[in-house]
Parts: sequence; C-alpha cells; structure tokens
Amino acid sequence: MATPTHRPRLAVISPFVDKSHGSERIMLEWLSRLSDSHEIHFYSQRVEDADLSRFVWHRIPKLSLPHLLDFLWWLAVCRIWVGWRNRFSGARHDLILSSGANYPGADVICVHIVFAEYVERVRPDMKLLRNSIWDWPRLIHRKLYYGLALSLENRAYRNQGTVLVVNSKKSARELERYYGREDTIPVVRPGIDHSVFNPQMRALLRERARNELGLTSEEFAVILVGNDWLNKGAGVLLQALERLRNLPIRLLIVSREVSQHWDRLIDEKGLRARVRPLAPRRDIEFYYAAADACAAPSLQDAYSMPPAEAMACGLPVIVSAAAGVSEIVTDREDGLILADPRDASSLATMIQRLYEDVDSRRRLGERAAETSRMYTWESGADELAAILDDVLRRKSSAATQTLTQEP
Repeated sequence: MATPTHRPRLAVISPFVDKSHGSERIMLEWLSRLSDSHEIHFYSQRVEDADLSRFVWHRIPKLSLPHLLDFLWWLAVCRIWVGWRNRFSGARHDLILSSGANYPGADVICVHIVFAEYVERVRPDMKLLRNSIWDWPRLIHRKLYYGLALSLENRAYRNQGTVLVVNSKKSARELERYYGREDTIPVVRPGIDHSVFNPQMRALLRERARNELGLTSEEFAVILVGNDWLNKGAGVLLQALERLRNLPIRLLIVSREVSQHWDRLIDEKGLRARVRPLAPRRDIEFYYAAADACAAPSLQDAYSMPPAEAMACGLPVIVSAAAGVSEIVTDREDGLILADPRDASSLATMIQRLYEDVDSRRRLGERAAETSRMYTWESGADELAAILDDVLRRKSSAATQTLTQEP
C-alpha cells in the first residue's frame, strides 16, 4: 500500500460530538483544525457545534433503550457501518481514530478517562447490601454497563498495535497500572481559546457579571465548574465554606446536575445564602468574570478544563493534585495545588489566603494567565496530526513490506 496522495481519510468513532462535554469538546476542537489537511468522517449518533460542511457525518441511529442496550446497539451498528464502508464503498479509511474504547482495534485512541480507575473508586458504593432494595435494579444495570466498559477497555488498551493518546501524565500512569502499557504514550494537552478567555475580557465583563449575580463589592466569589458534583469536589468545598463562616465568601457552582441531594446538603449546613447553583451557559467566561478565584478540588480527573480556562482569564486557581490539570500548575507560582482533595482544612486555608492577600491573589492570577498562553488548540492539533502521520507512515511501510514478501 503506497502512501496516499489524497488527504488522509480519517474515521472518527464517538457516540456523540459536541462542545458541551469535556472529552468530546477536546476532540472536536482538534479535528476542526485538521479538517483542511484530513478528510474526516464522524461515526456518531449525534453531532452538534460542528461545521458539517467540513466533515462527513455517518449518522448511527439511536434507539430509545436503557443505556446498556443502547450502548450495545451503538457498538454493533458502528462496527458494521465502518466495516461496510471499508469493504464495499471503494473509499477505505486510511486511519480509524476512536474517542475512548468505543472501537477496539482502532489505529489511534484518545483516552480521556481510564474507566478502570473510576470503577475501582466507586465500587464500594455499589454493593447491593449497602443500598436500599429499591435501588438494586439501577445498581445491577450499572454493574452490567461497567462490566462491558471494562471489557472494552481491556481489549482496546492492551492492544499494542493501537497508539494511545492522553491529556495528562496521570492518565499514562493509570494505563500502565491497569493495562500494562509501558510504552511511551504521547501526552497532548487540551488547548484554550485565548480570544475568549483572557484578562481583558474578564475585566470588560466583570461589573455586569457581578451585578447580574447579585454580588457586592465586599463579597469574595469562588467558582467551581463541572458536572458530577461529588467527584468535582463540591463536598469538600462546602466543608471549607463552613470553616469560613465569618468571611464574606460566596460559592458559585456551575453544573447541569443540581440535584435535590445537594440542595438538601446545602440547607443542612446552613449555607443556602452563601452557595449559588448556576446553570451552564455558552459564554462561561461571564461566570469567570464574576469570580475572584477558581477552586477545583476534584477527587479524580484525567484533566479538567475549567481551571485552565480560569487561569487564562487571570483568576487565581486552586487545583487538586488528583487532577491532570495540576501538571500545568507550579504550586504557589501560578496557582495553588491541594495535595489531598479531601482535606477541607487545607482548602479553607488556601481560600482564606486568597481572600486576605490581595497582592498574592493578583500575582498568582497574572502568572496563571502567562502559563496558560502555552496551551492552544492549534498546537494540540499539530501534535495530534504528527501522531496520525506517523501511524499512517508505519501502516504504509508495513503494507509495502508485506507486498514485497509475497511470492
């Protein structure tokens, strides 16, 4: 097989593509910048936020089924559709790129989360005898789904013929721990749109944002952005806020998942007047403009983009050492790193320091903005393109070698 003279034809496997979810947004941002040099085909059930004049979308039908059955349907139909195109269409894909373990045997897989680590962490909470009998059907369904996901990861990530790409060294270590991947795994950091996230935009929006959210000039606003409140560290933030009752500190939580459980917990702690749940909005920079600091004490995160975007806005950030984004932060230079994401006392001390020390807060924010400029979507797309080109060259070389050895 000779190296193709056309634009490399790339099949991208992802159940959905949009900019509302971290992993999918990362993929779309990179691929949007590769669409001039690559012919990109999405195999997805849903595509949003993408200029479809620059891509080809092969829509995988979505059925109204329980999550497990819908996922099985997706896996089967996607493989049939990709295989059919490669075998019968006359326009074979040069490379298959999968978002996560959706397509074992793909040439390249972008690993945005090592699911085995997540399952290990939540498994104790899924024991049937620790839950009400009324929750058993939901837990059994979840156990079956998790079992399938782990089986797919095992097949996909142990395959030495597949190149794995991660967003952090943390994920690379997890792949070695759970799946024995001791090869060098390329780390490609997510980028930041610096035309949107920058100190000038924050200053421009600040007065209007604080007025709209009802924040006074005396109040110090700490922002947490992300879904799955428990994993993002909302619990430890509430504990820290309890320790800071005498200070005018307000917590802004931006999430799609404002549940009755968290509402009840906020009320039980007597923090209703100090915590403001907020619905996500496209112009998330509006919320960053209203804030004075960003806290992201995640229990676990392969990366976590909101703290990086907050840094670009010039906000001082507190990040968890358990999140991959901490790898771009130098503690006490351009941010603060919380060594133990469950340590509410240390988190409270960090927040109080930012509140009281205006000079330190300003210095951390300025240096955070400087650090963030190293990370762009263009540089990440270039790194991914280089990886794809290398894989394509090796495939072409292997195919040529096979042809020359045939009698």
